[in-house]
Parts: sequence; C-alpha cells; structure tokens
Amino acid sequence: MRNNRLTTLITTAFVFALLAAFNASAQIAVKGETVWTMEGSPITNGIILIKNGKIEAVGTAAQVSIPAGYTVINAKVVTPGLIDSRTVIGLNGYLNQPHDQMALDGGGSFQPELRAIDAYNAEEKLVEWVRQFGVTTIHTGHQPSALSPGQTMIAKTWGKNVEEATLVPTAMVAVTLGNAANAGQGRSPGTRAKQVAMLRAELIKAQDNAKKAEAPRDLRGAVMVSVIKREIPLLINAHRAQDIMSALRIAKEFNVRIVLDGAAEAMVVLDEIKKAGVPVIIHPTMARPGGDAESLSMETARLLRAAGVPVVFQSGYEGYVPKTRVVLFEAAMAAGAGLSREDAMAMLTIDAAKLLGLDSRIGSLKVGKDADIAMYDGDPFEWVTRCTGTIINGKVASDVVR
Repeated sequence: MRNNRLTTLITTAFVFALLAAFNASAQIAVKGETVWTMEGSPITNGIILIKNGKIEAVGTAAQVSIPAGYTVINAKVVTPGLIDSRTVIGLNGYLNQPHDQMALDGGGSFQPELRAIDAYNAEEKLVEWVRQFGVTTIHTGHQPSALSPGQTMIAKTWGKNVEEATLVPTAMVAVTLGNAANAGQGRSPGTRAKQVAMLRAELIKAQDNAKKAEAPRDLRGAVMVSVIKREIPLLINAHRAQDIMSALRIAKEFNVRIVLDGAAEAMVVLDEIKKAGVPVIIHPTMARPGGDAESLSMETARLLRAAGVPVVFQSGYEGYVPKTRVVLFEAAMAAGAGLSREDAMAMLTIDAAKLLGLDSRIGSLKVGKDADIAMYDGDPFEWVTRCTGTIINGKVASDVVR
C-alpha cells in the first residue's frame, strides 16, 4: 500500500509539473493523425498552433510549420473541445448531499430570478470529471424540477473561480412543463393547465413592464422583460407531445424565443417543431425511459437531424449518483443508433456552439477562436478510446489518463 501511495504521489507530481511546463509557454503545437476541425473534412496529419489562448494556425503538416520554442503535443485524434448543451453540474455536486445540491430551491414554483452564476462551483469534482473526457464548455443551471427553477449560464470547465470560468452569466430562463413541474402536496401548480396559466400570467406582466419608461427594479420583473424583449430565450423542458405543443403555443403567442429541452415525444409533433423553427437539446440518449419520458428513443437525435431540426446533445439532470452523464457517451450511443459520426461530432461541437450563440469563439478549430481542444488515442466514439488531453483557452487543463 505504501508503494502504491508513493507511486500515486510521484505520478501526481509529474502531471502537475507537466501542466506547469505546458502552460508556462502559452505556445503549443498539437499534432494529430486525424484532426476534426469542423470547418470542413477532417485533416490527416494535421497541426494546430496555439498562442496566447487562441488558435494561431490550422492545417496539414505540409501547410503549417512549428516555430521554435513551441511545446509539441501528439495525439491520434484531435477535435474541438466538446460542448455539453444542458447540464446541472457546478450547481449539483458529486457527493449527492444537501450541501452540494444547489440546482433547486424549494421556496417557490416560479423563480426565474435565481441566477446559476450565484450557485456555480468552478472547483466541483464533476466539472473536473467531464473535462477529462474532452468537455470544455457547459451550459449549466437549475434543474427541471419546478415550473421555473431559475436561470442557466455558460462556462468553461476550467478556472479557479466562477468569474474565470463564466462565458455567459445569464444564458436562458429554465421552464418545466409536465409532471416534473407540479409542486405536489396541494401546492400550485398541480395541473398542466395551471402551469401554462402561471407562465402566461408572468409573460403578460412582463409585456406590461416592457412598455413602461423605467425598467423593473425587482429581479423577477427584470429577467422576464429580457425574455419578452427576446434578449434571452426560455429553455423549456417538455417531454410529452402535449407539453411540447404548449411550449410552441406560448412562443407564438408572446413572440418569445424558446429552446426545447428533453423532447422525448418530439417525433409525434415533428412537423410542428420544424415549422416553428425551434431548436432541440435532445434528452440524453441513454436516459432511463419513464414518466413523461417513457417514449424516448435512441434514434430521436438521428430522426430530428434528418428532418432538418437543429438538435444537439446534453448530459441533462440526474437525480441519483453519480449525478452526471458524459455527453461524449450520449453522442456515441446516438451514432451507434444510426446517426453518422460526422453529425454526432457536429452536434457536440459547432452545432452546439451555434445554438448557444458562441460559434464565433468555440465549436471549431479555426484561426482566432478560443484554443479549446480535446485529444484522443482513437475514435472518440469507441468505448475503448481514452481522452489523452484537454486544452482550454490555450492551457493544458487535463492530461490524466483515467
């Protein structure tokens, strides 16, 4: 046991020394046998140059020369950093104990004023865990267990505090329609009709506030006016076809932007979703069927993609240990269910960046974009493949082989 502990300490010291050496240079050359740039077809024998946190050059070995002084990292497969388009990590922690479960406040059924950024823990172990699989950006926030549990935010999975990690402090306002939104024990809302009525009442109030000369001083009023002004969208978790239709009806009635979250029965109302031009953050491919999500399918992502509906992946919310899924595995299973590898990778990277409005910074390997990179020792969608390194903002954030 003593020898094992000594080996662990030596290995840990080596890893930290390696990270320090890489990050001190701020000039890195990543060489990949296959490089998925997401700006065209994959490159064979590619090189990405990184300087001052940004991508400086991308191309084949014949096109890009490595300047003197650059630290070289070799990988079999290189991709843009992966994006988890809906999760609760950073708010809910790995211990599954009350002190690290901050994604739901029981004080009310409608609390859009609760900010994810005020609860986010940049050093939560689950953030570190998903980073080791190549996830560099997360869209995280309050869990879908109340009519409006709060807001979401977008963060990098690297940074010693929330200010360093945050990309977008308020990304969307989370809303839940369906059984998960019912408060229970005689509290409101208790039915689907009451859920929609309460949401509609808040939007009408926001319409009135938006017409006033002075902006609302209360927190709830201010964020709902932002929704009415189409500055931020509603992220509506809805699985049943009837709840999806309620979401589409609300969007049309109030001319607000919405993103569908979950959408287990999306194929039942596919034409309506497509006509509305609403994007979908599809339920985790391997989620357990049950309740409102009893009709989910591993093929839903492929079918939505084939129909031309903007769709991306999520790890979602887990109410049990280990508290999070890994979005890479969810995409891999969708690829195993008929989705092409090219489409699966796009939905993890550039398409997710577009949905989140951050494609000018992340989602592809392009000159000028943030140097967020994932490296693998094989096909990223194969179970035996390991992520051998993750670079975020031009710094080596992880090179630990699990």
